[in-house]
Amino acid sequence: MMDKINHMRVILLVLFLFHSTCLSFTFQHNNNESSNQTSSLKNQILELANTPNMLKWMKSIRREIHEYPELAYEEFKTSSVIRRELDKLGVVYQWPVAKTGVVAKIGSGFPPFVALRADMDALPIQELVDWDHKSKVDGKMHACAHDAHSAMLLGGAKILQEMKDKLKATVVLIFQPAEERGVGAKDMVAENVLDDVEAIFGLHLMPEYPLGVVATRPGEFLAGCGSFNAKINCGKVGLEGISQRYLDPVLAASASVISLQNIVSREMDPLESQVVSVSVINAGSDHNVIPDSVTFGGTYRTFNPKSFIALRKRIGEVIKGQVEVHRCSAEVEFFGREQPTVPPITNDERIYKIARQASSMIVGEENIKLAPTLTGSEDFAYYMEKVPGAFILLGIKNEETGSIHPGHSPHFFIDEDVLPIGAAIHAAFALSYNSHSTTS
Repeated sequence: MMDKINHMRVILLVLFLFHSTCLSFTFQHNNNESSNQTSSLKNQILELANTPNMLKWMKSIRREIHEYPELAYEEFKTSSVIRRELDKLGVVYQWPVAKTGVVAKIGSGFPPFVALRADMDALPIQELVDWDHKSKVDGKMHACAHDAHSAMLLGGAKILQEMKDKLKATVVLIFQPAEERGVGAKDMVAENVLDDVEAIFGLHLMPEYPLGVVATRPGEFLAGCGSFNAKINCGKVGLEGISQRYLDPVLAASASVISLQNIVSREMDPLESQVVSVSVINAGSDHNVIPDSVTFGGTYRTFNPKSFIALRKRIGEVIKGQVEVHRCSAEVEFFGREQPTVPPITNDERIYKIARQASSMIVGEENIKLAPTLTGSEDFAYYMEKVPGAFILLGIKNEETGSIHPGHSPHFFIDEDVLPIGAAIHAAFALSYNSHSTTS
C-alpha cells in the first residue's frame, strides 16, 4: 500500500514539475516576444522621426507658425497651416471646432480611441529674440512653445500615418485654441471632441529640464488655479475728517485680505500645498475722501480637486463675513471668461505608466525624471475630468542655443532638436496604448 502511495507521489511531482516548466517556458517566450515587438516598434518610430527631411519639415512648420503668432480664438492662419499639412498627409479632420480648433483622426476608425493634444495660441508679448524667424506681429509672440507643440503633433501624425498598418485603434489628434486663456480645452470638450475616447496624452516643453529629458509623476501633478474678484459697497462717499459718519470699504477690504491669509495657515492641512493671493486692489483716487466702494481680486491654487472646491467656498465666506463686520456688503465672483477656473491635473496611474514607458522607449530610461508637484496650471485638466490621461514635461534646456529662458519671457527660445523627440513620443504613446488595449 505504501509503495502505491509513494508511486503516486512521484507521478504527481513529475507532473507538477513538467507543468511548472511549461508555464515558465511559455511566460518567458511571451516576454521575449513582447520585448522583440517593443524593440521593433521603437526602431521604426525613431527611424521615421529622425530622418533629415522630417526635422527640416517640422522646423519649417514651427517657424511659419512662430512668425505669425495669433492670440486665443484668433488662430485662423495657424489652423490653416495645420490643415494644409494634414491634407498633404492624407489625414481626415474636422474644422472649425471651438472657433479655430482642428480635430483629426488616424487609424482603423474603430475602438479603442486614444487622443493626443497640442495647443496653438500665442501670447501678447513683444519678442526680444533676434533671429531669422522672429515674430512679424508687433506685441504678439509664441513665448510658451505652442508653435512647437503643434509642429510636434503634426510630426506624430506623420509617423502614425506611415505606420497605420500597425494601428488597430483610432488616434484622435486635437489641435486646441486658447490654452493661455484657460478655456480652450473646456470649449473643445463642450464640442464633444472626446466622444468615444478612452484616454488622452499631452506634453509641454520646459526649459527647466535638459534637452530630451522627460519629467512627470503619477497622481497629483499640476495645481488647479482659480481667480476671484470682490466688490465691497459701503453706501456713499465721505470726508475722512468726519469718518465717524461714514462706513469705510477700505478698512473692510483690508480686514478681508488679512483674513484670507489665515485660510491656508490655520484652516488647511499643512501637508497639502495651497496658495491664496490677493494681487489687485482698487479704491478711491482722492487722499481726503473715503470711497463708497473697493474692488480687489487674486488667485487660489491647490492640487486636490476636493480641496480646490473647499478653498473657493471658504474664500467667499471669509470675504462676506469680514465685510459684514464692517457693516458693508460684498459681491464675490469666481467664474467668468476673463477669470477662468482651471482644475488640477492628476495623472491617471495606468495611463501614466503607458506614457512613461513610451517616453522611455524614445529618450531612454536614464532621461526619465520624477517631477515634483508644480503650482503652474494647464487647461489640459478639462480633458482629464472626462477621460483618464497623462501629461508630461519635455526638456529643452541648452545653453549653447540660448534655450534657457522660462515660458512667457520675451527672450523665450527653444532648441528645435526637440521636435523629432516630441513627435516620436506622441507616436509611441498612441502605438503603446494600442498595444496595451489589444492585449488586455
